[in-house]
Amino acid sequence: MTPGDRLAGQGIGAAASAPLTQSLPEQIAARLSERITAGIYAPGRRVMEQEVSAEFSVSRGPVREALRLLEREGLVTILPRRGAQVTQLTTAEVREIFDIRAALNGLRDRQIAEGPDRGKLLPALEQGVERLAHLARNPGDADEYVETVFELNRLLNDSTPNRRLRAILSSLALQTLRYSRLGLSTPQRRSQSVGNWQRLVKAVREGDGLEAQRAAEQRVLDSRDAAIRELEKQ
Repeated sequence: MTPGDRLAGQGIGAAASAPLTQSLPEQIAARLSERITAGIYAPGRRVMEQEVSAEFSVSRGPVREALRLLEREGLVTILPRRGAQVTQLTTAEVREIFDIRAALNGLRDRQIAEGPDRGKLLPALEQGVERLAHLARNPGDADEYVETVFELNRLLNDSTPNRRLRAILSSLALQTLRYSRLGLSTPQRRSQSVGNWQRLVKAVREGDGLEAQRAAEQRVLDSRDAAIRELEKQ
């Protein structure tokens, strides 16, 4: 079995669904990013090249490249002579990222609601939001709720006709996910979130671009404020 086969067999979640065309460093990065975004690797934790190399039975070269990919995503910081460290969660960063996302998600969702292909997207969007409403009623489904939100945003990103907008939003996705877990950590917040997603569904169904934009912006800003509150408790 090759190292690539071994990684593909071990992958779970996002890593498990990774395309087979991914390079070895990309597969390693996907596995590590999953651990970081899920909180298994806590902020400040060092990610040791030697340990990762041993775990996946690969040389340190692909691991080093995987860590560079994670640094590009904002999930680790590579420090001279100290190696890689999971980035800290900060209120300053959450404001920066979510303020940008509010504007970009608003633009994305307005374009989708006003676009000629919104009818093709609507069934999948409705199904996803119905899933969110179900999960929000069960306090024990917080992780699955966050993952479903992540998948809905990926669906919307893939549906936007603006290629550059799609690329920018995709580049922010993993950085955002850690904060989204904080921002959606309470049943009250998930209930509030469902309301904004339902607003979006209605706006897309009616072709109301302005309402879709407002729903998207409110959804992101609510998550920003909740994440900041949680960080300030720590």
